[in-house]
Amino acid sequence: MPLLIRDVRERELDSVLALNNAVGPGILALDAARMNFFFEHASYFRVAEVDGHLAGFLIAMRETASYSSPNFAWFSERYPEFVYIDRIVVAEPYRRHGLGRIFYADVTSYAELRVPLLTCEVFLEPRDDVAVLFHGTYGFNEVGQQVMPGIERPVSLLAKTLCSYEFVRDTYLRAGSGALPALPWLAERALGAGTGARLARAGGA
Repeated sequence: MPLLIRDVRERELDSVLALNNAVGPGILALDAARMNFFFEHASYFRVAEVDGHLAGFLIAMRETASYSSPNFAWFSERYPEFVYIDRIVVAEPYRRHGLGRIFYADVTSYAELRVPLLTCEVFLEPRDDVAVLFHGTYGFNEVGQQVMPGIERPVSLLAKTLCSYEFVRDTYLRAGSGALPALPWLAERALGAGTGARLARAGGA
């Protein structure tokens, strides 16, 4: 069962949208406009491809994004630098095989080169003990709670300290050129792909 984690492609957005909206109440539904927003603004938007089939995706945003999510705003008001996991979805046939942990390992590798914190939230009503346990065992701690405006559901706001970031910051981001080495696996994804993308180098301005 060959597995590939890679950046999403524009032609896949309809499939990603359908996968998101088929999950149920654990993930907020999206429309095409919001999916396109993620495609153009998410610093991390990767899919899992298994045997050529879309098996899941994860979307995450840097603190610099103009994003209207109340949970993202909660973190923005309290932390100067972070990567915020907006959503992770795994298709039903591929669940319970560790794909969620693979995604989290990959987004952690992305985040720890750039920021000191990885953040997200889980719904408290209805309570999902699988999600709570997953995040707890992956090193997340609750840093607050709030009731999401509009849907009136309480969430637990979680953060994980990325211990490697201090080394990366002091060795690369504050020294020499002020950027990570110009290697393909360190490059940012192309943002604004629908309006003439530019490739921003990791650690750049």
